[in-house]
Amino acid sequence: MTLSHFRFAVIALWFGATAGFAQTFETTARAAYVFDQTTGTVLLAKDEDVPLPPASMSKLMTIYMAFEAIADGRLTIDEELPVSSHAASYTGSSMFLDTTDRVRVEDLLRGVIILSGNDASAVLAETLSPDGTEAGFARMMTQRAQQMGMENSTFANSNGWPAAGHRMSVEDLGILADALIRDFPTYYPLFAEREFAFDGRVPSNSRNRNPILSLGIGADGLKTGHTSEAGYGLVGSAKQGDRRIIFVLTGLPTEQARAEESERLVNWAYRQFAQKDVVDAGHRIATADVWMGAQTTVGLTVAEDLSMLVPVLNQGTVDAEVVYNGPIQAPIAAGDPLAELVIQLDGLPEKRIPLVADADVPAGGFTTRLRTAAHVLWTKFGPQPGAADDAA
Repeated sequence: MTLSHFRFAVIALWFGATAGFAQTFETTARAAYVFDQTTGTVLLAKDEDVPLPPASMSKLMTIYMAFEAIADGRLTIDEELPVSSHAASYTGSSMFLDTTDRVRVEDLLRGVIILSGNDASAVLAETLSPDGTEAGFARMMTQRAQQMGMENSTFANSNGWPAAGHRMSVEDLGILADALIRDFPTYYPLFAEREFAFDGRVPSNSRNRNPILSLGIGADGLKTGHTSEAGYGLVGSAKQGDRRIIFVLTGLPTEQARAEESERLVNWAYRQFAQKDVVDAGHRIATADVWMGAQTTVGLTVAEDLSMLVPVLNQGTVDAEVVYNGPIQAPIAAGDPLAELVIQLDGLPEKRIPLVADADVPAGGFTTRLRTAAHVLWTKFGPQPGAADDAA
């Protein structure tokens, strides 16, 4: 059997005659990343893999690891934790803890998420650290980030305090936000809380700094960040209808620029793209050739109903192909992965969707094997096109 690479053009099959072209979002941010969580589509990527100072946005990693510890029983939500002199020494954004405090884990989580407490992050870090130090926890953060697919993240502390080598890419922050939302739906609503007046301390530092939570655009998270080195940044998320987007901006010059750019980005993501049902599971998209089977072809379909984001402006064409290596050896079972549907829309990255067999194809019997053998022999030894005629 000789394997061949088959490509079938499937142009404008489900989107109507044409699909739109989305205008690229122009941002003044140093780096930006926008991800449609519902369809798994990257809408914008600017310097997405460059490791940059993340400021307080890196606290999301501390929060994620604290949530994991609660989930597996290493930490409880009502547990009271001591405050070390190291944790209490942090300035900047703070819960204003001191060494006489013992603070509930739930209060510390709110202190990190809502108040951006550097001290609260350090308390959680020292509790979960393998050696009881924040530095030990930072090494643990780096290792866990690598396991989660964050390839451009290294941590020197738990809170984003400026330090050599403390870096995250905006794509990694997007991966982290996606994991927080998917893995911990019980705790995710904490990110939408706008105020936390811990113990009545310093009322001026009781409000969530996220500038888009109150705008009525579906925003419900996640974390701001700012240092003189990093500029102003935000890891945000918003849900409108059935769609959720996650975005990361960093390196903006002012707090106002962060607020304006974030709102503009959310509006762009929802107004320039529409979610469309593409094909239902079980609907035959194409057929693939079968080798030594009871049938000579097998239908190809998607394993699950498929929807995609489609740009809504400026008409353009849809470039889609079915690609597989074949002919495919029988027997084949319904649901076996056999091919890919490759779709290219203007303004969006290429999307590859697995295709599966829509029915069983058993191996052929004696007659099939005999017919196939005869075909192979004829192909190999039969008259070749253009061969000279000896009788001429």
